[in-house]
Formats: sequence, C-alpha cells, structure tokens
Amino acid sequence: MLLMATVIIGFSYFCQYILLLEPCSLCIMQRFLYIFIGLFALLAVLQNPKRIGLRIYATLTILISVLGFMVAGRQIWLQHLPADQIPSCGPSLIDMLESFPIIEVLEVLFMGNGNCAEVIWQFLGFSIAEWSFFLFVIFIAINIRVWLKG
Repeated sequence: MLLMATVIIGFSYFCQYILLLEPCSLCIMQRFLYIFIGLFALLAVLQNPKRIGLRIYATLTILISVLGFMVAGRQIWLQHLPADQIPSCGPSLIDMLESFPIIEVLEVLFMGNGNCAEVIWQFLGFSIAEWSFFLFVIFIAINIRVWLKG
C-alpha cells in the first residue's frame, strides 16, 4: 500500500508539473487523502503492529478511502453533468482561505466547481477522477482483507 500510495502521489505531481494539468479543488482533496493513506501505510510499516494495531490502521485507511471514494464519485458526477448544469467556477483556494472559516472552505471544496467538471486527461478512456475512484475501491478492498485477517 505504501508503494501504491507513493506512486499515485508522484503521478499527481507529474501531471501537475510535467504535463501541466492544473488540479481542481476535488483533485487536491483526493491528493491529500492519498497522502494520509501513504502516511498510515508508512506508520504501519515502521511500527509493524500486531492484530489490534493492524485493525486500527486498516480502519483508518478504510475511512480515508471511503472519503476519497465519495470525493472522486462527486467529481465523476460533475464530469457527467450536462453543460448547462455545471456549477460556476468560484474564487481560488487562497482567496477562500483568506476570506472564510476553514469549515466553509472545506464545504465549498467538496461541492466542486466548473473546473472539477472538466475532463482534461484520459487513459484507456477513463478520466483521472474515474481512475482515482477505482484506486480508492482497491484501497478499501485491501484494507477490509487486512482487517479480517488481522
């Protein structure tokens, strides 16, 4: 899982800085969730926990992965909306952080905007959001298995 999360995070930065694909707010949220998954995996590797510890790490990773599944699902939904129903683009993240409480910023980020509805890159016919959705499902499945075996 650590390797998988590291590759995903690395690929997200590759897309941003090499392919020059600017991430939307939902993409950034997914990136942070992958970072948390990677951190939990790193801590699990360093601590080498026994049964209860494995279950704790698996539970935390499942919760983060379910949240990622929901965020990616929201983005996929936005990408499949008719053009006249796509929400308008809002202020930048920096402007929102300067103007609003963090809870309101998180709510606005989760809602997504017009940028989140744009499909700017595909691989094998699937958008980045669709691949991310699939990867979060894999993380959920792996950690359910770890929890059951733990």
